[in-house]
Amino acid sequence: MDPRDLPAWGADWAWGLPLIVLCVVFHAYALGLINQDVNSRLRGRQRSRYSPLFANFVIGGTALAASILHAFEAGIWATAYRFLGASLDTRSAMLYSLNALTSYGHADIHLSPHWAMMGAMEALNGWILFGLTTAFLFGIVQKVWPQHTAHGSGPTDPDPG
Repeated sequence: MDPRDLPAWGADWAWGLPLIVLCVVFHAYALGLINQDVNSRLRGRQRSRYSPLFANFVIGGTALAASILHAFEAGIWATAYRFLGASLDTRSAMLYSLNALTSYGHADIHLSPHWAMMGAMEALNGWILFGLTTAFLFGIVQKVWPQHTAHGSGPTDPDPG
């Protein structure tokens, strides 16, 4: 890498870092709202009485909301690509953004060379967002799946003898 190329990436960093922060803060806030909704649906029910169907609907609904959230965040990046002229059209910008955010990367769509580093920064943002989502979904699963072993009776308890 030629050090003379670094200033060319200044605009990528100037746009990419605020977009990462914006998306992470927005993501955390939205997950908090989703969590409030889940908690309100669980309020008044005993954890041991959640039916498997109810638990699966809560988990599925939460996963759907998180997926919509990720699509919205990809849209934020796609809008930036269009605004900056890094992508030729909105459809390509969105497809590129979803590919970068998910690190899928199989579509043969590229940003203009001047903005290539920004695409890599979006992939970094995707790792952060999907990590937050994974932790959040794990917490939701822990809330809604019945714990039949909570009072010392169940196949996972160690043998006392």
